[in-house]
Amino acid sequence: MPSLDDYKGQQPAWCPGCGNFGILRSFKDAMVELGIEPHQFTIVSGIGQSSKFPHYVKCNTFNGLHGRALPVATGTRLANHEHPVMVFTGDGDCYGEGGNHLIHAIRRNINVKLFVHDNQIYGLTKGQASPTSMEGMKTKNQPFGVFSEQLNPMALAIALDCSFVARGFSGDSEHTKELIKSAINHKGFSLVDILQPCVTFNRTNTHEWYKQRVYHIEPGHDPEDKIQAFQKALEWGEQIPIGIIYRNNRPILEERIPVIKDGPLVRQSFTPLKAEDALKEFY
Repeated sequence: MPSLDDYKGQQPAWCPGCGNFGILRSFKDAMVELGIEPHQFTIVSGIGQSSKFPHYVKCNTFNGLHGRALPVATGTRLANHEHPVMVFTGDGDCYGEGGNHLIHAIRRNINVKLFVHDNQIYGLTKGQASPTSMEGMKTKNQPFGVFSEQLNPMALAIALDCSFVARGFSGDSEHTKELIKSAINHKGFSLVDILQPCVTFNRTNTHEWYKQRVYHIEPGHDPEDKIQAFQKALEWGEQIPIGIIYRNNRPILEERIPVIKDGPLVRQSFTPLKAEDALKEFY
């Protein structure tokens, strides 16, 4: 059985008070309780404060390009779909630069777990508005306020019939831990949007701002009811629901590809002669 010390990586360089610390602890606690050893999973990330996450966890790691974590995670899963693959990214990295990849990963239903550190700002590049920044919010690059309508990632994911859609809050570590465990145990593409304060560049959506608004989704909510899920996803402002918003069970991509249906590519035999035979078709 692994312990918290088994997942210890480098010393985090996040700002004191950053919500990323709460997410890091929730993830490590979840992995201990699930009994998954550091060598048994891979974390893929892009660029951003959130994407430094795998440096602070002992695990297999691929730190990719800005917005391009999901293509790498998809390739990793297709090479070895017996190996759990998780993506840690930010609202700018995933919903901005990587928005197109998010849409198609949801469509394919690749069995990847996506955890978005959503602080509603670009933290690494010093405070520009992100797709989830609220309309009217003033930043260094938007001195007159954000003109674009705020992206609702929960509603977007449900519209695309994402297999698992949830929202957490870094200030509620126990609840976030349980969401992470549920996402990992779910068979299908899983999106967990985790609200977190950026204490340096976002002075609007502070820890207290979130605490005054977030509430646990009531037990009577049916996450398999798409209409009910949409209603929850559209709540934002004085009340913000956290928990599992939507869930469905549909075939994952890995099960629909004949070449890997009976076993992962990494366990299949390979001979260069087969490649030569294929190339002869083009002579």
